[in-house]
Amino acid sequence: MTGGAGGIGLAIAQGLAAQGVRVVIADLDLPAASAAASALGDGHHAVAIDVRQRASVQAAFDQALVLTGTVDICIANAGVSTMRAACDLTDDDWDFNMDVNARGVFLTNQIAARYFMATAKGCIVNTASLAAKVGAPLLAHYSASKFAVVGWTQGLARELAPRGIRVNAVCPGFVRTAMQERELVWEAELRGMTPAAVQADYISQTPLGRIETPQDVAGVVVFLCSDAARFMTGQAINVTGGVYMT
Repeated sequence: MTGGAGGIGLAIAQGLAAQGVRVVIADLDLPAASAAASALGDGHHAVAIDVRQRASVQAAFDQALVLTGTVDICIANAGVSTMRAACDLTDDDWDFNMDVNARGVFLTNQIAARYFMATAKGCIVNTASLAAKVGAPLLAHYSASKFAVVGWTQGLARELAPRGIRVNAVCPGFVRTAMQERELVWEAELRGMTPAAVQADYISQTPLGRIETPQDVAGVVVFLCSDAARFMTGQAINVTGGVYMT
């Protein structure tokens, strides 16, 4: 799985490991990934990856095969964000978000899917976002990258379904992570508010009345990887506490 050294990715890794899955955490931060894999216990591993580079993704997948002998699940979770008004976005803002969030999912999924087609089994889950369902102010470029994830998920799911390979996505809402902590500061500055007021606004938008945790997302991902979800593919599951209900 990509982006598993912290936040949502780490919670997913922990959830899968608790179900007996041998997890390979692929992350740009190899020391953090190694520490996370060690904390999971014996049989779990870490590899370095830059999801923007095909050669790096292929090398990480090949290493995972050597370490585990087989790969049955692909979790494409690596993601980034920046925040700026749409008319103030730079080319670097756009490229950074698209390269990691969209291209990274494309490369990770494609390389895994080729292997899954050869072995006639496999399950893919991509991390999209609430921002993949409704355009987010100050995050138009991020929304665009996550809308791309949902579109890709649906298209790939249709292609792979005849081979019995399922492809789904999860769409988290306002999740308490290091990324959110950065975004609270950015948004507060852009909106002329305090970070605490921004967070209170997030909670007010959430019918279940609290900030989401990484474990809230992980539970849904573990379900999507399980046989209980065997007849689900091409879905982008909202895990937002009710912020978005369609």
